[in-house]
Amino acid sequence: MKLKRPRPLMLSTSLAMLLALSGPHGVSAQTKAQSQQPLAALPYTPSLDPAAMDTQAQPCEDFYQYACGGWIKRNPVPDDQAHWSVYAKMMDDNQRYLWGILDKLATPAAVDEPARSANQQKLGDYFAACMDEAAIDKQGLAPLKPWLARIDALSSRQQLPALLAQLQQANNNARFFFQIGAGQDFSDSSQVIAFAFAGGISLPDRDYYLKNDAKSRELRAQFASHVTAMFERLGDSPAQAREAARLVLKTETKLARAMLSRVDKRDPYKTANKMDARGLQDLTPGFDWAAYRQALGVQEAPQAYNVTEPKFFKALDAQWRAMSLAELKTLLRWQLLSSQAPNLSTELVQQDFAFFGHKLNGVPQLKPRWKRCVELVDAQLGEALGHEFVSRNFSPELKAKTQQMTDQIEAAMAQHIQALDWMSQATKTRALAKLHSIVNKVGYPERWRDYSALPVLRQDFNANVAAGHRFEAQRQWAKIGKPLDRGEWGMTPTTVNAYYDAQMNDMNFPAGVLQPPLFDPKMDDAPNYGNTGGTIGHELIHGFDDEGRQFDGQGNLKDWWTAKDARSFDKRAACVAKQYAGYTIVDDIKINSKLTLGEDLADLGGMLLAMSAWKAHTANLGLQPQDGLTPEQRFFVGFAQWACSNDRPEALRVQALTNPHSPGRYRVNGVVVNMSEFEQAFSCKPGQKMVKPEGQRCRIW
Repeated sequence: MKLKRPRPLMLSTSLAMLLALSGPHGVSAQTKAQSQQPLAALPYTPSLDPAAMDTQAQPCEDFYQYACGGWIKRNPVPDDQAHWSVYAKMMDDNQRYLWGILDKLATPAAVDEPARSANQQKLGDYFAACMDEAAIDKQGLAPLKPWLARIDALSSRQQLPALLAQLQQANNNARFFFQIGAGQDFSDSSQVIAFAFAGGISLPDRDYYLKNDAKSRELRAQFASHVTAMFERLGDSPAQAREAARLVLKTETKLARAMLSRVDKRDPYKTANKMDARGLQDLTPGFDWAAYRQALGVQEAPQAYNVTEPKFFKALDAQWRAMSLAELKTLLRWQLLSSQAPNLSTELVQQDFAFFGHKLNGVPQLKPRWKRCVELVDAQLGEALGHEFVSRNFSPELKAKTQQMTDQIEAAMAQHIQALDWMSQATKTRALAKLHSIVNKVGYPERWRDYSALPVLRQDFNANVAAGHRFEAQRQWAKIGKPLDRGEWGMTPTTVNAYYDAQMNDMNFPAGVLQPPLFDPKMDDAPNYGNTGGTIGHELIHGFDDEGRQFDGQGNLKDWWTAKDARSFDKRAACVAKQYAGYTIVDDIKINSKLTLGEDLADLGGMLLAMSAWKAHTANLGLQPQDGLTPEQRFFVGFAQWACSNDRPEALRVQALTNPHSPGRYRVNGVVVNMSEFEQAFSCKPGQKMVKPEGQRCRIW
């Protein structure tokens, strides 16, 4: 579900190499060579691949191994990835395809091409500047020097708001203490107001600073060593750098203590804290918000702010007051350097990767430059790049077929709601009203984003990155106080993912996720409904999971449940939470099922809806077995194979703290154990691991 900032629902971790190009002991040399070449067309992989299966495994004992064992064996994690999965393989293919598009747009011959549009020119010039590694290396720290001079010139705390505004606009603003953006008012979703978010920490989650186990202490020591090395790159002496690193870790730890946990952030009532400009000012009396806005070019204060974590802003103000001016400068230097390191010279990029990529996630090798440049273009010119992708790969017929499947799954949801024996008619009526209010967005936005105000230079990569940050910051501020644009998307069209937005009350399926092997027009309906149908059902259930159910059909945070029905829901959700809390992620770390509950509910409910829709769609068709699998078995194998994955143990430890999704194995096995349809499809017997006794199965919808 997406609340304020896009959050993936079907986890796009990393992707696997094509089985046809892989050997039993890993990725072949041919695959490695091809992975460094752009693609002229998207490759085809079927949505149900018998070669990906392990038919020696017993489906009723470990269905994930049965469906994915062959894939797991043949697809080790590539050296530049923390995870590898079917989703990530598809993402990697998309990136290589986009690389081909951008490479052509960036050629000198394309510069003089009269048919090249303004957006194509920006795409080509941005990519050309990003790929010019020699020019970037030659600049070294030069892009930081004007900013470092401004930080050094800070002579009083009164100047901090204006300086922070300038730093945030041109850089990754979440690194600079806090973040300001635009979002829908929780109490009136038709209104766009300012949102203030906590920021200022470098590690992925507050718990990295607070946990006291041996691995956490070791990681903090490694982080301090990394910060020390980075300050030395700025020219500090070893002693100065060590002292600066101690200050960074000490300050970020204090900020982390004031932050909400990820579980608490899933409760919208804890993050819904609306106030006016005076209320925000009262939280941070030592920080002049008027001066901050003026430095951004925003003359009038927003009428309302939602401060997601008031306790954090109080702690931040206290921290600012407690620090000397010299300490403030040290923190700002770190925030600047850490936010910009991935875009600077090779030496700094590698230094940044050595900690955040290698030590934190266990990734042996930095991604090739072309891949990082494609990702950056997608981040800053995503809809312009998406237009190029859609025009080549997304037909009206594909859009219509996806919409048809979505309509069928929504019809199944209506039937499931009506049949519930634990929900009152009053709540059913409101649930159906919300269901029928959902807007389905398929493929791409109806109105493309205008990038005419974003300047792009062919010879200055860092200027382009800063311009992209500034463009987005100004776009966010411009939305505040204006009518809501319900046509806006939170993902680019090339994204291999999907999401439900509780306040928009819409489901969004980018063109990138509607390609083989996830949606396969060449394949029979069974695996397509198990795979893409399950995805659609997953997103739909998010409107009715433990978070989404708290918003009404207009996207307002409003309790539309009777008290009895809410208790009944919570009881059934607790069944799922208890089940997943027993699964081990890595080492002795169990799933934090309070964090993953929404996704676990969506996985289970989504498959139940997909099954109902598929049965209705294929009723009386006389389906026959294929590849030695019955139609029902093909449905379940098609469902499971989207989740085939391999993960590095370091990355799994990060996921345990930060990822609201369970690992792929449990997103499959944890679902089928609750489905009598699976038991029947594979003739499972009581006592087998994939069989729960009827009275112990979890089910809500």
